[in-house]
Amino acid sequence: MNLSWWEIDSWFSNVDYTIVGSGIVGLHTALRLRERFPDSKILILERGALPQGASTKNAGFACFGSLSEIIDDLSNYTEVEVTGLIQKRWQGLQLLRNRLGDATIDFKPYGGYEIFPESDTEGYEQCLRRMPFVNDVLRPMFKADVFTKETDRFNFKGTKEYLIFNPFEGQIDTGRMMQALLKQAHEKNILILNSQTVTAWHEKPDGVEVALGDFSFRTKKLLFATNAFAGQITNGAVKPARAQVLITEPIPNLDIRGTFHIDRGYYYFRNIGNRILFGGARNLDFEGETTTHFGTTDIIQNRLEQLLRETILPETEVKIAHRWSGIMGMGSQKNPIVQQLSEHTYCGVRLGGMGIAIGSIIGMELADLV
Repeated sequence: MNLSWWEIDSWFSNVDYTIVGSGIVGLHTALRLRERFPDSKILILERGALPQGASTKNAGFACFGSLSEIIDDLSNYTEVEVTGLIQKRWQGLQLLRNRLGDATIDFKPYGGYEIFPESDTEGYEQCLRRMPFVNDVLRPMFKADVFTKETDRFNFKGTKEYLIFNPFEGQIDTGRMMQALLKQAHEKNILILNSQTVTAWHEKPDGVEVALGDFSFRTKKLLFATNAFAGQITNGAVKPARAQVLITEPIPNLDIRGTFHIDRGYYYFRNIGNRILFGGARNLDFEGETTTHFGTTDIIQNRLEQLLRETILPETEVKIAHRWSGIMGMGSQKNPIVQQLSEHTYCGVRLGGMGIAIGSIIGMELADLV
């Protein structure tokens, strides 16, 4: 780095809090720190030109888990653990909406649907059988039934007659969400530097020395909000999980509105205006998709296109406009990791593919550790 004295003095001197990662968690962490410490100097370091990871690369689902996902969780975790995580996701969504406003993030309460392939009779029947129990479990939180059975009005092909509908689910524009968060951060005098990679950090008695290549500076506290890229700081408790996505060209007379889940959430799609965004299928290649490298693969993109043309929009001419990928942070446990790593270092990571839902509340929890 070729820095002048002015640059060092303005950006890297007398730093109170340095946050690594300018995604949804990092920005909420910074905003919460500003509330707690109005006169502090807060610096965010982001390695990408735009927020890396998944904050602006996801599908924009304002959701907290499909019925099949919740049933699957109930078989692996206690009822208290599952409801606690759902409550945190739900509260996080309300926090995000209240902070930014529904119009700003283009929130649309179209509801969410779960689709079952014709071949998945076992999963379909299990969901119908356990739906009353799950509704009973969630009723104290939502004051109503969350899941109901509805006839498929979308003319999907090769699927069961009924869908599972969730009226509490919605969709947002994550690009607009991040722009709004960045605007708030700038208005609160929070410094953000892009294209900065933290290469090392060393705990000192009075803070942390942070290295950016051959340049280093001191900060009183260092907070990691790097989610999928946090394997090193969590001793492998966070594993990257790449999610591939495609979006179509505009489709005339598209009659699909809402967010849709297939196969326990491994496949997901929604409308964006009169386009379809479709993502998932990492269960076809778990090993290959456990990576921090962005990109797409034929095996997954071909499967997404196949389901798009044969199941979602049969007998409709569809052209693909764009493809991309995001990196989620997963692990053996679904609960996020929000903890103090050392005297002056903290982290808020492992969002489990639910960053929109819990990113805001994890950012606040991380800031409150300090």
